[in-house]
Amino acid sequence: MANPPSHVAIVGAGNMGAGLAVQFARHGTSTTLIDHRQSNLDTARESVTDALTFLQKEDLLAGDHATIRELIDYTLETATGVADADLVLETVSESREVKREVLETVASATPDDTILASNTSGIPITELGEFVPNPERLVGCHWWNPPYLLPLVEVVRGEQTAAETVARTVDYVEAVGRDPIVVERDVPGFVWNRIQFAVLRECTHLVAEGVASLDDVERAVRDGYALRTAAVGPFETADLSGVDLFRDIANNLYPELSTATEAGPVFEDRIATGATGVASGAGFHTYEESLAEAILRRDERVAAIQRARNETSGRKD
Repeated sequence: MANPPSHVAIVGAGNMGAGLAVQFARHGTSTTLIDHRQSNLDTARESVTDALTFLQKEDLLAGDHATIRELIDYTLETATGVADADLVLETVSESREVKREVLETVASATPDDTILASNTSGIPITELGEFVPNPERLVGCHWWNPPYLLPLVEVVRGEQTAAETVARTVDYVEAVGRDPIVVERDVPGFVWNRIQFAVLRECTHLVAEGVASLDDVERAVRDGYALRTAAVGPFETADLSGVDLFRDIANNLYPELSTATEAGPVFEDRIATGATGVASGAGFHTYEESLAEAILRRDERVAAIQRARNETSGRKD
């Protein structure tokens, strides 16, 4: 098994940055969490403690809090924080200008063999590579939230990304208990979001067309499709049923599926009334819980699934 990076620097101390720090530190990596606001770093310290407490409660933590927390440093000084890192992972806002500033600073402050990685979920890695003088060492490294629960990480090859950079990133991801998906072509949305939004587009189409209620479509995915795909993926499902059968169904069904190029009134009507999600008390559903409570409820469900998976593999990471 590959060795984890000796030192990783994470630029951006929001929820994702704090979660990444937890995942690297729990595997013995010295981790520096960097932000431009002290208040963000203070909040990140609390988030790290909360995440470790949650993992311990869910029986998903190997090691003790103190040892893991001691491996995480916090700083406002980007250049100092990244100076001797094997891997720098930026997870700042989805703004090209913000990422440009971060990548330019990091590129000038690190050795040429330091991997520069972006956690962007949508900006092309090839475009971000234009912000550094040696784009061969820039790679996409897109984690799903929370990174200490969800096992898959997209490693995205930009047009200029070196094969060695991809290989080392894959090794680092595997060494901290995560499973990499190599995205060989730098397409918008990579893999996860393209699948997620294809499903969401069809779900909103079914609701808008009055085919089924929003709650019933929600249940069809959560309690039906997603439950089975947690065990077998879509291609294996087709194999089990017969590739020829699925071909015939696809040929009949594809012409009927949504081809919408905009989100449409199912989104716009709610946004217009201020129903923008849990934080506002309503979105596609109504909520009497806080955003933090809703996220905890989600994470407890994900943790239960992960525990079941771990029981068959013997892992606790």
